[in-house]
Amino acid sequence: MTDKIKLAELTSAEAKEFLTDEAVILIPMGSLEDQGVHAPMGDYLGAECVAHDIARKARELGVPTFVTPPIPFGGRDAFQSAHGGMSLSHGTLCAVLDDMIWSLTRQGLTKILFVNGHGGNVAPLNEVALRWRDKGVILPAFYLWKAAYGILKDILGPEGAAASSGHGGDPLTSIGLHYYPEILRLDLMTDPAPADLTFMGMQVAGFAETSYEGVPIQMPIEAAEAAPHGIRGGHPKNSSADTGAKLSARLAEVGAGLIRDHVSKGFVA
Repeated sequence: MTDKIKLAELTSAEAKEFLTDEAVILIPMGSLEDQGVHAPMGDYLGAECVAHDIARKARELGVPTFVTPPIPFGGRDAFQSAHGGMSLSHGTLCAVLDDMIWSLTRQGLTKILFVNGHGGNVAPLNEVALRWRDKGVILPAFYLWKAAYGILKDILGPEGAAASSGHGGDPLTSIGLHYYPEILRLDLMTDPAPADLTFMGMQVAGFAETSYEGVPIQMPIEAAEAAPHGIRGGHPKNSSADTGAKLSARLAEVGAGLIRDHVSKGFVA
């Protein structure tokens, strides 16, 4: 087995040799949006780093695993107002995913796992996965940051996780401090959005959500209106490289186990 993990680094001869029907292909994806005034906009950077760790761990478990270049542009959602952000419409992202899967499956590469780092990708991934299921291909997606919120409670305890978890806080700030601390700007860090923000006379309860008599109401709120500085919920001052290291290790462990137990076996019922 080659030491190369990145699909892009394989020569064409190596691709023919190592990309057999036993190979598992990881496709990392994320977004380019406001992640807080202190953090890099590309959360796909973190997803790609975790995907590489998952692949390394899966290889330790005996599964030949490779990682494609990341899809850096996320599905369009409330964060489209981010200055410098770039996103794809639902239909365009579905088309990109379809074309990538078609390219792999026509070569017999059907053991695919999406390593997702953006909430706006969830609906397109689900739509495409249901379509390909009808063709006999099962396409799981590991939503890293959703899983991370639960794992943070194990690492920090419920109170510690609540103090750091949120958009612009954990998991992404700790993940960034672990993998690429040199591009974070902690000197620009600011407080989370205040609790008294309103939209059209209603209390802002979250991204694309208000509250009426304690009941959540979906509203067309842009991210900048729910979190002017990209931070909502926990404070990024509570994030750390140590938390990021523990979090990434657990995500890699879970991802590699999923690959060994299910993806590599083709999800036999």
